[in-house]
Amino acid sequence: MSEPYRLTASEVVTLMKKGDLTVEDYAKSLLARVKERDHVVKAWAFLDPEFVLSQARKLDQIPAEKRGPLHGIAIGVKDVILTKDMPTVHNSPIYKDEPAPLVDAAPIITLRAAGALIFGKTTTTEFASTTLGGPSANPHDPSRTPGGSSSGSGAAVGDYQVPIALGTQTGGSTIRPGSFNGIYAFKPTWGAISREGLTQYSMTCDTLGLYARSAADLELLSSVFQLADDTPVPSTPFSISGSKIAFLKTHVWPKAGLGLEKAWEKAKSLLEAKVATVEEIELPEEFAKISKWHADVLAGEGRTSFLGNYLLAKDKMHHMLHDHVENHTKLTRKAQLEAYDGCARLRPVWDEIASKYDAVLTPGVVDEAPVGIESTGDAVSGFPSFL
Repeated sequence: MSEPYRLTASEVVTLMKKGDLTVEDYAKSLLARVKERDHVVKAWAFLDPEFVLSQARKLDQIPAEKRGPLHGIAIGVKDVILTKDMPTVHNSPIYKDEPAPLVDAAPIITLRAAGALIFGKTTTTEFASTTLGGPSANPHDPSRTPGGSSSGSGAAVGDYQVPIALGTQTGGSTIRPGSFNGIYAFKPTWGAISREGLTQYSMTCDTLGLYARSAADLELLSSVFQLADDTPVPSTPFSISGSKIAFLKTHVWPKAGLGLEKAWEKAKSLLEAKVATVEEIELPEEFAKISKWHADVLAGEGRTSFLGNYLLAKDKMHHMLHDHVENHTKLTRKAQLEAYDGCARLRPVWDEIASKYDAVLTPGVVDEAPVGIESTGDAVSGFPSFL
């Protein structure tokens, strides 16, 4: 058997059901991996090995018939998500010495009920709202950024320190670290998972994000969070042969680097080799305003989200957050409403476009992870979180 830390969550679930692996032994393997690599990757904002092991032993004592679908699975949690037994600092000096909040965010309640081992808190940018990087590094090349704002979650999963981690996304904060760290990243449909207990940047755009190293693990998480809708599940697996796949460059493409261009062409050639019908498409002209509308929504909603901390401790907040509260862009309420309405008008247009294809592929990042950890990379994404 592979070292337990290298296993996917689905593989661990199978072994634990058979009695071939205990939660304690699994946790020890993960902690050994963290000890070996943490000085390089620096993915953790908070991790208490003794507490992890004590929780693992408690999970081992649960009778088999009472174990949940995520029994013993270690999960990293972005440090903007409340955990009742671990501090939540938001990478902010304001909360540096604050105790644990004694209450779990809604997604954590769900995961604990499913038997998960909440392993530790992963690094983030300040209030998950800037592109300022560090201290986390890319596990595949420590000279490069792991992305952000879900920096530590992406890096920890990419480095085999946990099989699953939680991030958040307001623009590209889940999909960018997924790409840079070479793992699966899933931003569920806006509003599909409760955001209660997550630090708020944009009420409209904030979404919980999920990281894993296999599609099967994302399916497992989707089941736990009950993400399935009323659409009947096909009785046969999806076949690439004969499928219709659209490639959509969007407004990202003018920034495309060589890495994105090569990956784009490689993806098309692989699909065509499997006898898929591949078509490059363009968005109607009205989509050209979507980047500006997205920025206006974030500016308007960020202004209210950060007001309390601004009034409490302005001197401890980054100036980028000051700009939101002080309305640096001079955004009017009328412009903010126009942004809401404009995006709402585009949703049915997009639904009509997407309905013609089995899948639509679009860039999540503009290129490979850039060198340097001072920045988490270009935050632009194919679509804002609310479309």
